[in-house]
Amino acid sequence: MTKAFNTPTKLIVFTDLDGTLLDHDTYTWTPAQPALTLMKSLGVPLILASSKTAFEMVDLRQELGFEHCPAIVENGAGLLPAFAQPTQDASQHSQIAQALSQMSSDLRTCFAGFSDWSPEHCAQMTGLPVKQAKAAQQRQFSEPGVWSGTDAQLDQFLKILAEQGISARRGGRYLTLSFGATKADWMAQITVNFDPKPATMALGDAPNDVEMICAADFGVIISNTHGPSIPTLAAEAAQPIIRTTLAGPQGWNIEVLARLEKMYEEKE
Repeated sequence: MTKAFNTPTKLIVFTDLDGTLLDHDTYTWTPAQPALTLMKSLGVPLILASSKTAFEMVDLRQELGFEHCPAIVENGAGLLPAFAQPTQDASQHSQIAQALSQMSSDLRTCFAGFSDWSPEHCAQMTGLPVKQAKAAQQRQFSEPGVWSGTDAQLDQFLKILAEQGISARRGGRYLTLSFGATKADWMAQITVNFDPKPATMALGDAPNDVEMICAADFGVIISNTHGPSIPTLAAEAAQPIIRTTLAGPQGWNIEVLARLEKMYEEKE
């Protein structure tokens, strides 16, 4: 029997970036190139969903060849529309910065955010080149940072922020403050625009990806050896959620190729 692939859109792939589609250390997606190439040939949309800013995502999205797809930015706090360039509206980030400035010094000094760092220090902390670090500091909807205080201080810190509508989410490396929208929220809004509605696949490696993974028809937890991993989920017993053996784009490539073959392959 020979293998052939259909072309109608049956699937949308939503993916985290750092540690998932991008290698944690090198930020390369090269090992995922076979799956990305097949997705393009089949017309399968790729929705990037990351803590990265729109200013970081716009060039990466174009390099990957999926500028015709929207991108979920800043951990789900905002959206970069298809073909669009980032706007300069940073009103939500300004509200977060104001809330932080009103904190008592004993709590404020426990949180070091991207906006607190020089571009050089941000580059050192993130492992990014300085140019990319500057793009990472162009926040519009959220403020990621490093927490150095106690658990008791963190509880107090989060309680004060919650009184102003600001929530915190733990990602692979950072604690990110925002007004609460999630990657899963945007996934639901994006898929509703397709008729007929395709199946969804979501891949991620950190706790901030859990809602997106559980909301997808096919969830993939990428092996994570560099930060907080995703614990066993109750949803794993009830729906198709796969855990990879390989980390980053290697594991990503295997699972996306397998899903594409299952959904698009026709045996003749």
